[in-house]
Amino acid sequence: MTIELFLFYMAATVALVSTILALTRYNATHALIYLIISLLASAIIFYLVGAPFAAVLEVVIYAGAIMVLFVFVVMMLNLGSSEDDQEHQWLKPGMWLFPALLCLILFLEMVYVLSVPPHALSGVVITPKEVGIKLYGPYILAVEIAAMLLLAGLIGAYHLGRRYLVDARKQR
Repeated sequence: MTIELFLFYMAATVALVSTILALTRYNATHALIYLIISLLASAIIFYLVGAPFAAVLEVVIYAGAIMVLFVFVVMMLNLGSSEDDQEHQWLKPGMWLFPALLCLILFLEMVYVLSVPPHALSGVVITPKEVGIKLYGPYILAVEIAAMLLLAGLIGAYHLGRRYLVDARKQR
């Protein structure tokens, strides 16, 4: 087995384990941590298969911007001082051991992949221009459907938030 294949399977295993853990966590903060690890592992997989542009987009857009929004939502939903004891429990080092181990595996993979010359890794490099040509060429319908889904989500979030504000004003 080549080293690239081994790295691919390691990143895929980390992505799979962290995704399962994100889905099974009762606490939203823990689920977000595992989801971020899963997205970073997916970025490494994209890089290993020859799509560095998709890997960068995965990190910047998903693991960066969208996760920050999720963290803000979790912070806004804080239930107050009654949750302080539970938050102190979460800050114990044992709670962070497994996510730290998964991140260490991904970090070591990333250091290795970035230290190896690009021609040593197998695969074809896909440029951003090729991605754009494909997205707005034969896959334009998929892009438009994704845009409509995002618009529907935005409208739904607006109406849910508006209903919450109307109910809050009525209670005053």
